[in-house]
Amino acid sequence: MTVGLDRAAVEAALRAGGLRCPVVGCDGGLRPWGWARERGVRGLAGRLRPRRSRCAGCGSTHVLLPASVLLRRADAVTVIGAAVLAKAGGCGHRRVAARLGRPASTVRGRVRRLARVADRVLAVLGVVAAGFGTGFVPPAPTASPLAAVVELVGALARAAALRLGGSCPPWRLAAVLCGGRLLAPQGPDLAAGSGTDDNTSWLCPGGL
Repeated sequence: MTVGLDRAAVEAALRAGGLRCPVVGCDGGLRPWGWARERGVRGLAGRLRPRRSRCAGCGSTHVLLPASVLLRRADAVTVIGAAVLAKAGGCGHRRVAARLGRPASTVRGRVRRLARVADRVLAVLGVVAAGFGTGFVPPAPTASPLAAVVELVGALARAAALRLGGSCPPWRLAAVLCGGRLLAPQGPDLAAGSGTDDNTSWLCPGGL
């Protein structure tokens, strides 16, 4: 489950029962349940030690990942997003890799993975876009699924920023909406965007 970057705010919400179980049909309150394994993430300062939680209703456990990371990825989501943006703009994967200081095979693999699951990503993001109603300005049609993801993420970030005020980092927003599974083998759960509504309650506690 993806949450905000403010650890104190997330912890307070967790202890108060303000985080709801993401299991479809449950909606029980999550409670503290220890910690996941500590690890380093390239592009982030310090080391990441995600909070674990347990649902008071169904008993399922969930790791709370901050919006800055994706499930089982060693780079911050902003680094991954920069690679995807450059590739969608026509830059070759070797050039992108050199620019970001990452192996070419890593960049190529991530871009190909996102292209493979683009339909599921677009379906999840499309649900969120519909929730904005007339406040959402759809992007222009694109020639590839990868470019379509990039354009829709950007359009959603602009819509969220207008509604909430300030700025909304596009790829962190995408991480939240896809439940951290933007690059998962099967893509995000198609139910990930189904709980959205017009009051932006889907934005994670603790901010992006």
